[in-house]
Amino acid sequence: MIVFANAKINLGLRIIRKRSDNYHDILSVFYPIPLVDVIEIDQSKKLEFYSYGLSITAPSESNLCVKAWNLLFENHVLTPVAIYLLKNIPTEAGLGGGSSDASFILKALNEMFHLGLSHETLSNYALQLGSDCPFFIHNKPMLVSGCGEVFTPVTLSLEGLYLVLIQPNCKIHTAEAYSHIQPRHPAENPALIVNLPLERWREKLVNDFEDFVFEIFPEVGIIKEKLYDEGAVYASMSGSGSSVYGIFRDEPPPMPWANKYFYRVFILD
Repeated sequence: MIVFANAKINLGLRIIRKRSDNYHDILSVFYPIPLVDVIEIDQSKKLEFYSYGLSITAPSESNLCVKAWNLLFENHVLTPVAIYLLKNIPTEAGLGGGSSDASFILKALNEMFHLGLSHETLSNYALQLGSDCPFFIHNKPMLVSGCGEVFTPVTLSLEGLYLVLIQPNCKIHTAEAYSHIQPRHPAENPALIVNLPLERWREKLVNDFEDFVFEIFPEVGIIKEKLYDEGAVYASMSGSGSSVYGIFRDEPPPMPWANKYFYRVFILD
């Protein structure tokens, strides 16, 4: 079985408050994008995991793909599989690649072994793997709240618009980024802002991580401004970084300056 696990971008990301359990309540709109990891799952005599493409630093046993199989194996009758992951989504980029891989593994195993698990049950399993993971079970625009585990559908389509995605050569650890963020309450709900004309997003749709990331990695902020210079209607960092995206109404011009980075152009679905 072959599945294509897509990435996401954050449309706005507000940190509402720090909770007593040291997690943070957030508000953000997640939107799926057509950058995909390719996962092949085959029957095997033992559980095996192989990765290709972009490098993955974590050992195989701690990879979310392996954890997803182990989670279902603990609760259902599964036989061993070999998992082959072609990694196209950069890690530590704010794109949810690892979470997507895990969730698509859960969905694939559910189909492969005829488990008959509902979306709700798969979402509950996905949440055990990471707060972002349930989003990829549903895989449609969602308002994310709580500490990233509460999902509410959002009516939003960016179909036909162009997305330029750039990741500079720096890695940002999510936990470190959160440790430097001061909650901002009240914060305007991104789900309300994305209903406004796209041209108004620049003044209103905010990612609270940008100030911290741009200070320690000025190059990330420079990329955002260059995307506006190239004609983006809206540009932002995704998640806690370090990837930056620009949304264009018309086909964007070539950007030779971006060739030294991870640089992709997509038409949004």
